[in-house]
Amino acid sequence: MAKDIKRLGKETLVYGTSTVLARLLNFCLVPFYTYYLVPGQYGIIATMFAVIALLNIIFLFGLDQSYLRFASEQKDKHKVFLHCFYGVAVNGFFLAALMWLFAAPLARMIGIGQEYAYIVRLSVWVLYLDVLNMIPFTKLRLERRAWYFAGVRTASIIVNVLGNIVFIAVLQKGIASILWANIFGSLASLLLLSPVVYSELKQGPFLTVDKTLRSQLIRFAWPFVPAGLASMLVSVIDKPILIHLAGTQQVGIYQANFKIGVFMMLLVSMFDQAWRPFFLAHAKDEDAKDTFSRVLSYFCALGTWFLLGLSLLMPDIIQSNLFGSFHLISPAYWEGLNVIPLVLTGYFFYGVYINFMVGPVITKKTRVLMWITLLGAAVSITTNLTLVPHIGIMGAGWAVALSYAAMAGALFAFTQKVYPIRYEYKKLAAIALCCAAVACCVYCAQGRMPYGEILALKIILLTVYPGLMWLIVK
Repeated sequence: MAKDIKRLGKETLVYGTSTVLARLLNFCLVPFYTYYLVPGQYGIIATMFAVIALLNIIFLFGLDQSYLRFASEQKDKHKVFLHCFYGVAVNGFFLAALMWLFAAPLARMIGIGQEYAYIVRLSVWVLYLDVLNMIPFTKLRLERRAWYFAGVRTASIIVNVLGNIVFIAVLQKGIASILWANIFGSLASLLLLSPVVYSELKQGPFLTVDKTLRSQLIRFAWPFVPAGLASMLVSVIDKPILIHLAGTQQVGIYQANFKIGVFMMLLVSMFDQAWRPFFLAHAKDEDAKDTFSRVLSYFCALGTWFLLGLSLLMPDIIQSNLFGSFHLISPAYWEGLNVIPLVLTGYFFYGVYINFMVGPVITKKTRVLMWITLLGAAVSITTNLTLVPHIGIMGAGWAVALSYAAMAGALFAFTQKVYPIRYEYKKLAAIALCCAAVACCVYCAQGRMPYGEILALKIILLTVYPGLMWLIVK
């Protein structure tokens, strides 16, 4: 078991090399955006990317998950690849055509205005190129070619970042610059993945449809569409709601601070990329459930440290004078700093949710994901509609935290029914108590101690915390 967990950790770090670099480079664009775009402009592009994230689920139709599942079992992996790759290409083409034709009505519907129909049409290219990349990327994950995966992701993000700088600062193309940069980043990724696609096409580029296999792929994949939409709604529905209830300026302020959550999402994304292939590969091991139990304890120990560190230190870093008159986020966006801990908490619960994915995936009862994520979406929408009119963007932050917590709780209950795992509950409780104690200690001290002493207290507690976690989980 220790050897398997060690390998999971190694693969997590390799996948994380690209993920960390990608997220960090993208985060570097946040101060760039906040200094070059006013909050209203940033709000428009944030809303459009929320819509892109939702539509990406429909364009992909869960076929990446079907490929991951069926290619890991069947001998004819080539046939599975072609069915999934061509399926994504054809589905994406027809959806892209519809989106292009009805760009103006769609722009009005999402709240950015008909004059931004050209933004919708640029988004069509972003969507289609992204989904063409997904099946080759999934093939690399399944084959555990982590360094290839990391290299392509890294190169794509570098192109994206450079494109943003050129289009915004040099060519001054405004908010359309961000979409153009994404298009060129996706093209670079597709070009670098072309050897993966070619290696499959040279075995037989013309697809002879296997109706049985196609039916199995679709039957396994389709629950991921409503489930994916509901899951994505949890993290993006706040932008469309905010733009209608509070305006584009508040969306921009919220989005700039929401992006700080990228650091917690780094940990979750790194783990997710390695976790799903890992538990599928080890599901039949005698000690599989013990391994999965230990993994959750390790994740919670590390995750709560990230959660505390980012929640306690990021507002100080953002407002500090470390970079002179330049700040990580322009002062025009600082009124949203209190949202950061709530967003981070939401992402932590999403990581816990991913741990519990082992149950429905191994037992092939993935349809439940639709209902669980619909629950999360319902909590998100209800919380947003209830709280945003009263407390503004803080209501959107609470919606993120509560919706992911509800999803994690519901998936835990289901997993314990279909694939019972005896988690290390005492250790998990001790981790939760330590995390709560540190947070309470700091927040109670604020306003009662000088700033320098509070900062020192934060650093001391965060330095001691990993040692406490090691004593708990070892």
